[in-house]
Amino acid sequence: MIDLHTHSNVSDGTDAPGEVVRLAQEAGCSAVAVTDHDTLDHLPAAKAAAADAGIRLVTGCEISCAADAPGSMHVLVYFVDEAKVLGQQLEALQRARVARNERIVEALRAHGVEVTLDEIRAEAVDATSIGRPHVARVLVRKGAATSIQDAFDHWLAKGKPAYAERERLNPEEAVELAHASGAVTSLAHPYSLDLTRDALDAEIRRLTDVGLDAMECVYGRYSPGERDELEELAARHDLATTGGSDYHGENKPDLSVGTGRGDLCVAREVLDRLEERRP
Repeated sequence: MIDLHTHSNVSDGTDAPGEVVRLAQEAGCSAVAVTDHDTLDHLPAAKAAAADAGIRLVTGCEISCAADAPGSMHVLVYFVDEAKVLGQQLEALQRARVARNERIVEALRAHGVEVTLDEIRAEAVDATSIGRPHVARVLVRKGAATSIQDAFDHWLAKGKPAYAERERLNPEEAVELAHASGAVTSLAHPYSLDLTRDALDAEIRRLTDVGLDAMECVYGRYSPGERDELEELAARHDLATTGGSDYHGENKPDLSVGTGRGDLCVAREVLDRLEERRP
């Protein structure tokens, strides 16, 4: 069993990278990828923990991409060398996150919610990649929301009063940068694009044409039927499949490393087939 999609407190999870690796070992995983958002700063600690635990760390991250779709697009990157060009671009994306956080705070204050950037930074004390989940935790603590999900539903999701866009790579750029760094790419949780079946099929065809290597089919929050549908779609477009829990610690308390909601089991062979796609 493996888990190719987890997050630590370097981005929007609540556990340190080493703890995520320990949980993977405890769950029986032979390999784990810590895939924090738009950063590679989790890798040194995760590598050290994996060496101590005797399991394989798949070096990776998750890139937020611009999408011509109602929902959101995230691209998972695997086998990345942090010293190469992708790391440089991720640093620019972190600067864009800072500017976006400033706009979110301005919007919240304009609606009478007294939140400061210092409070958000304090909530994300160990994070390089500071984003909306950290804002959400502050809103819960200050009584402006009842839960992380409630904070998104009322304030932070697309179309809500404190939503703010930020600079993102388009998927073509993400794929190109990943390949230039010796990495492969996988479309994360494809249903988050909020497309119809035919529109999703067309989008996957377009992404395959620009070099997408794989698609996340065995996802922690998807039903068996949804996973089967995505695996058929991946096969139709000659994509490798990936899978993972999308563990975020307390920020997604229904998901556990390795097992998701209890029915997740990503086979080691998934990683073997993904490695065959390396440039």
